[in-house]
Amino acid sequence: MPIKDPASSPALIPDPQTVDGLRPVSAAGAAFVASGLALVGGGVALAAQGSLLLWATGQLLIGLGSLQWFCLLHEAGHGNLFPSRSLNRVAGHVAGFIALIPFSTWRLVHAGHHRWTGWQDRDSTTESLAPRTRGRLERRLANLAWRTWLPLFSIAYRWNNFWNVRRLEQFHPGRGPAARRAALVHLLAYAALAAAVGPLQLLWLVGPGLVLGLAFQDPLILSQHTHIPMPTAGADPVRPRLGTDQTEYTRSVAFPPWISLGLLCGTGEHERHHAYPQVPGYRLHQVPWVPPRRVSAWQFLRGAKRLSGERFLFENSSTTEFQL
Repeated sequence: MPIKDPASSPALIPDPQTVDGLRPVSAAGAAFVASGLALVGGGVALAAQGSLLLWATGQLLIGLGSLQWFCLLHEAGHGNLFPSRSLNRVAGHVAGFIALIPFSTWRLVHAGHHRWTGWQDRDSTTESLAPRTRGRLERRLANLAWRTWLPLFSIAYRWNNFWNVRRLEQFHPGRGPAARRAALVHLLAYAALAAAVGPLQLLWLVGPGLVLGLAFQDPLILSQHTHIPMPTAGADPVRPRLGTDQTEYTRSVAFPPWISLGLLCGTGEHERHHAYPQVPGYRLHQVPWVPPRRVSAWQFLRGAKRLSGERFLFENSSTTEFQL
């Protein structure tokens, strides 16, 4: 069941002026960057040792580090990690390299997400889940991945939204050449790293950890808008919704503070984020509003995993009558 505050309702969302003081803090941004570098760097250092136990510990650290860098990519893309635009840009490119998403493409696609949240087929990050006839293979793959924690969803999320230039240009006309250049630069950087370290050695050092990080990201990404009834626009001329109106189509997951603020940079507070995208994730807990669709991370995961992958992904609570 969602965690509700009796005094809270969408109508009582604080006026944006009340959160004007919640701005990025340089020390906080630096601490998160240092944490991400320590996790990934420490993980690689441990993986390079001869001990299998140290290698396994290193992969866990790399997995946690790649999860954190994905969250920092989000913050830098909003300009919320540091007060400085240039520092956000530098951190964003580092985060994108580790998170396997070009930073410039991330900013383009994520801006579109915030523009069109609430219209499932206009938002490129949710369009693939809009109602349509699905083949047996797609449904079976969804069920298998959801049951086994194979990170199919995080991989598809990256490919469909940030690397598939043809699809990206359908949602962002004229931006295909820039996205193609960004993808090429990233591929060349990865190729150079593989050539310097050795492809097999690089795969041994970081491959399993990156896959583990993608598995961590799957439920976090899917918690935000999946299985929530959302209208489709079709060919109708519709307007973007205000951020405060997008909370109806958004879910928050509550983690223990040491995870929410120490690792995830407040990424779970997604209703607050859509209402106030200018507020850094690490300060969203200071917004004086408890969102109505906020559920503990454990309750969400346990409830969502009770459903098959195809029901969780391709249906919503209006058809399954299963509230998350």
